[in-house]
Amino acid sequence: MIEDSPILRLKRNFPRPLKADVDSLSDTPTGFIVDCMNGRGSLHYAIKPLLPIKSSIVGVAVTCECGPADNLGVLGALDIAQAGDIIVASTDSHTSTAVIGDLVLMMMKNKGVAGFVTDGLARDLEGIERVSLPVFCKGITPNSPARTGPATAGLPVNLDSTHVCSGDVIVADRDGVVVVPSGQLADVIDRLAGVKSAEAELQQAVESGLVLPDFYSDLVANGKVTEIDE
Repeated sequence: MIEDSPILRLKRNFPRPLKADVDSLSDTPTGFIVDCMNGRGSLHYAIKPLLPIKSSIVGVAVTCECGPADNLGVLGALDIAQAGDIIVASTDSHTSTAVIGDLVLMMMKNKGVAGFVTDGLARDLEGIERVSLPVFCKGITPNSPARTGPATAGLPVNLDSTHVCSGDVIVADRDGVVVVPSGQLADVIDRLAGVKSAEAELQQAVESGLVLPDFYSDLVANGKVTEIDE
């Protein structure tokens, strides 16, 4: 006889980056982080802050797989999350029900969780405004989920085409959500100073009147641009 599978599987212990390394990405635009990873790393463009007035967060990902129309995994992630973590919930991009509401978000805030990210939807907008915990999602609906599983927490998940593991670093702002895989964190930190410096230099040049970037002028000078006269 085949036994019933557990409705929730938890992985409580996973490698965590040093707090100083995570903190070094604070107050950094997501675009800068992406530039440190060769132009990629963001979640689906539709995942945006629900409350733009408070929408910049950095923290360690605690993942959960909820599946469509269920949020048991969110509670599992809340169980294993630590202060400063960001809970990341995969719903297979389900949009018929919400995966989170104001009361569970308040529980997260009570535990010190820094924010919540999902490829699904949220509910209870007025309550979420009172909780004032950053939520990144694809939209809002009053429809509520079940809590029956099966679900996981702490194990790898996919949000659309992006693979996310607990222990990765999440950087999110009004532009969207970027995932820094734990194995790339040191390289991102090493490259970040150069990206910030180059960005500041270009911004100063633009504000001083620059019309076209230098690399475009180099393309023209080196015969890489052909003009068509007819």
